[in-house]
Amino acid sequence: MAVKGVSLSVKQGQIITLIGANGSGKSTLLESVCGLLPDWKGEITFQGTPLKGLDPPAVVRQGISLVPEGRLVFAPISVLDNLKLGAYTMYRKRRHAEVSQTLEKILDLFPILRQRAKQPAGTLSGGEQQMLAIGRALMSHPKLLLLDEPSMGLAPLIVEKIFHTLEMLRNDGITILLVEQNAQAALQIADFGYVFETGNVVLQGPATELLADQEVKRAYLGKDYGEFYDDNR
Repeated sequence: MAVKGVSLSVKQGQIITLIGANGSGKSTLLESVCGLLPDWKGEITFQGTPLKGLDPPAVVRQGISLVPEGRLVFAPISVLDNLKLGAYTMYRKRRHAEVSQTLEKILDLFPILRQRAKQPAGTLSGGEQQMLAIGRALMSHPKLLLLDEPSMGLAPLIVEKIFHTLEMLRNDGITILLVEQNAQAALQIADFGYVFETGNVVLQGPATELLADQEVKRAYLGKDYGEFYDDNR
């Protein structure tokens, strides 16, 4: 059983992070929220609406979008078409003008995607693909953005850019649930954090307190704690 007895909440307008080692149940929790793992016991609600039994498109219509682990862009098709696929629920409602406006906002947020718009998504660098995956998720106008290991395989400078973008999105009113093995980076930008071990929440609290917690430092932050972000950036 990947996750058992977990209870947590995500407050509107905040970045909440789940940190922990591989296999601790973080991704399983996100997939359960999104309807990708339909067979689970318990209760998940979003703004008072139960999510149990909803398939992924219905969850997206509720206002939840996932940026999956490994990015999972559609490699053969263009960057532009990848972004448009993120708005499939909007197209079904014939909200074409709104999709066009949102697309422009995404291309302004990630200018490199505008430059690469006609390229196959598979030709992008890892960092560019991560930007594309985030942009694709934002195309559905989510109230809650779920991100699964967005820093995976990326250079530190690219990670810093991605996490700075997440701060901007939070400041624009998007609530974020962030799963990350890079505990240091995640806690630097989060408002609140949960520590997962073998399917359980073993520690929780404001991110600033977790950053100062000696056990968290020992287990997750390592000797280079505090060096990820330059406070004067």
